Formats: sequence, C-alpha cells, structure tokens
Amino acid sequence: MMEFRERMEWLLHLGLLVFILAAAAFLSAITTIRIAIRSSEVQMPSLVGKSMADAQNLLRQRGLGLKVADRVYDALPAGSVVRQTPPANSEVKSSQAAHVVISLGPMKVTIPQLEGLSLRAARIAVLQTGLQLGEVSAPYLDNSQPDSVLVQAQLPNTQATSPRVDVLSPLGPRPGAVVMPFFIGLSEGESQRQLTSVGVKNIKSTPVPAAQWPIGTVMDQSPSPGSRVALDGFVELKVAAPAPPDIHDGNN
Repeated sequence: MMEFRERMEWLLHLGLLVFILAAAAFLSAITTIRIAIRSSEVQMPSLVGKSMADAQNLLRQRGLGLKVADRVYDALPAGSVVRQTPPANSEVKSSQAAHVVISLGPMKVTIPQLEGLSLRAARIAVLQTGLQLGEVSAPYLDNSQPDSVLVQAQLPNTQATSPRVDVLSPLGPRPGAVVMPFFIGLSEGESQRQLTSVGVKNIKSTPVPAAQWPIGTVMDQSPSPGSRVALDGFVELKVAAPAPPDIHDGNN
C-alpha cells in the first residue's frame, strides 16, 4: 500500500514538473515573439519641412521607404515635404513606406475672371494662366444659362493657392416631368401617342415573342406605371411579337 502511495506521489510530482517546464517554455516563446515584433518596428521620423532628399535619407536609415502621394503649391520651398502619413513619432513596421505631399513652391499666378464665361472659354482661360479647371458642379437651376460659369470657388484677381479652380456650371432649368401612365394591355401605337402628346420623345419599342398576347400589345414598360419620368428621359415598351415558327424535322 505504501509502495502504491509513493508511486502516485512520484507521478504527481513528475506531472507538476512537466507542467511547470511546459509553461516556462510557452512564456519564453511568447516573450521571444514580442521581442521579435518590437525589433521589427521603428519610429517614423518627422519629415515635414525637409527636402525630399533629406527625407529619403532619414527614412532609409530606419529601413523605411518613401512614396510621393501628391504635389501641391505651398509656402514651403519647392521640393519640401508638406504633409506625411503616417505621422511623425508613430511606431511602424520596418520596410513600410511614408506617403508624402511635396511642395511645388509658392504659386505666383492670378486667378482669372471666369464667371459669365462659357465652360469651354473658362477652361481655356485657366489653361492660359498655367492652371486647370477643377471640380465642375452641374446642378439644375432655374433662371440659369446652361454650360456657363455661374460661380467660381476661388475669387478672381487673387493669388492662386491651388493649381485647380473649381466652378459651378448649371445645366439650366430642370426638365419637365410626367407621371408614367399604365400602358400594359394597350396597343403600341396608342401608348406612343400618349407619350409624345405630353412631350416624351425618347421611346423605344422592343418586340418580344409572345403567343399568348395579341400582336402589337404592350406587355411591359419601363419606368413602371406611377413613376416620375423627365421629358428628356428614356421610356421602353415591350411589345408582343409573333412567336417564331416551330422547326420540324422534314422526315416527320
């Protein structure tokens, strides 16, 4: 009996020892992994205000790369870093690249007067000054002239701070609209007559073979009945057409 108890105690001590050794090995592995991860991270240097060459050297010393995301006009000298991502002092993985915006230097260009010009004339005017037309907002506006510059975002006769000039060029008054009638079951001719009588002109009739429908009858329509459709919008009518003849084997 004593021998059995001693053997059990020995096995328990052995199991405890194995557990302690396994736990120690696991913790050692976790520590090693953490050290390896931390050793592969570096601190992002501050690049803003530095020349592109100096920024590249700083990054190269830390095993980092550089990518130019954009170039903008700025008060900083040409070739200087204006913005950077990730920000300075952030921890990043080695071999990661910093994305930077590079200065084109101060812009010494006066923004021309564009309001009242056609969109084409405005585009030519900004190109002649070394600028370019930026975002063109084109809403429908009542009492407006289509394809002309109504408002420019950057004031005329001021120094440009960006190579792009944004403008608002309306499409003119919003086109009239009608509510789509229910055409299904009507003839193609009657449906088209109703549409043209209210000013809808873009009408397409698509023949669809359908033996169960009278030929020339509207089977479907788009937009659906009750929908609002602009007078310059597109309407499609699916019209029943004769079913193709059956092809029989000549030997039968």
